[in-house]
Amino acid sequence: MNVRAAHDAITAVKTEARPATYADAGVDISEGERTKHRIKMLARKTFNKGVLSEIGGFGGLFGLDLLKYPDPVLVSSADGVGTKLKVAFELGIHHTVGCDLVNHCVNDIAVQGATPLFFLDYLASGKLAGGVLEKVVEGLSEACKANGCALIGGETAQMPGFYAEGEYDLAGFIVGVVNRDSIITGDKIEAGDVLIGLPSNGLHTNGYSLARKLLFEIAKYGPDQYVNELKDKTGVALMRAHRSYLAIVKKLTQAGVVSGLAHITGGGITDNLPRILPKGLCAQVDLSTWEVPPIFQHLQHLGSVAQEEMLRTFNMGIGMIVVVPAEQAKKAKAILNRANERHFLIGRISRGERRVAYA
Repeated sequence: MNVRAAHDAITAVKTEARPATYADAGVDISEGERTKHRIKMLARKTFNKGVLSEIGGFGGLFGLDLLKYPDPVLVSSADGVGTKLKVAFELGIHHTVGCDLVNHCVNDIAVQGATPLFFLDYLASGKLAGGVLEKVVEGLSEACKANGCALIGGETAQMPGFYAEGEYDLAGFIVGVVNRDSIITGDKIEAGDVLIGLPSNGLHTNGYSLARKLLFEIAKYGPDQYVNELKDKTGVALMRAHRSYLAIVKKLTQAGVVSGLAHITGGGITDNLPRILPKGLCAQVDLSTWEVPPIFQHLQHLGSVAQEEMLRTFNMGIGMIVVVPAEQAKKAKAILNRANERHFLIGRISRGERRVAYA
């Protein structure tokens, strides 16, 4: 082939080649825009008078002038859903993980006495699936509305090649407010205070790496399989949403009966309760005071998991611990009873090394 012919051949190839687009790399901008338009409607359902912006701007705006706090302090927290998402992928259930995320973050600031103001989410996937995204945001929206929290923005990232197809990661950021003199830090906890445990709905959002290994790899259960020991299908037992304790915590704090609050998440009671204990105080927890839910009992059996390991991995059926002065215990229990909130007197505070001692 002479030089002229070679040149003509190259020119022909260039002419026939279609210009590259972002969609060729796996990112469909148009579909992303259509999905964002639909989820705006879901977010607007959570808006209140404090929201000063629309979804889609570079930043969400929230006015603080409406807050009726003489000395307001902002409280913030960020978290994710973790490997519970793997179960959601298996089952095709994406609504509850949005609830999980919001409620987890709400609880994290509620233990400091804060009322949630607004929430932002981050969702990244390999390939954007509009229907899946809408389900996740629907869960976020419902949980935000239930907690009186505005969903004012977030980020939806398409990252082809980074995540497996059909999978995504989900995280969130919350901001709340509390009056300075109402901040709960645990510094008022004293020896003799009682520990009241509020029940969890299951694993909440922690311990799923071990739970998945035990249930799916060792026991070989399918996600739709009914397991007698769990008294439910595996997937249903694992996907129960992380509950919010905001409403009952507010009743207790407004009644002035709370010395401290501990949200029992990763690390279990063992690692979370000491986070609020003043130096020189120990938490005495009696494990016989509540019935451990079947899912935890079966997980321990499947893996011959040591009790110490269980207590540092799972919540074991207690999702929130309220520390109450002994003289206020009767009043606290009355408030819980009126709210139809199940609860257990699980121990006391004593002098000693800052840790949890089990009996």
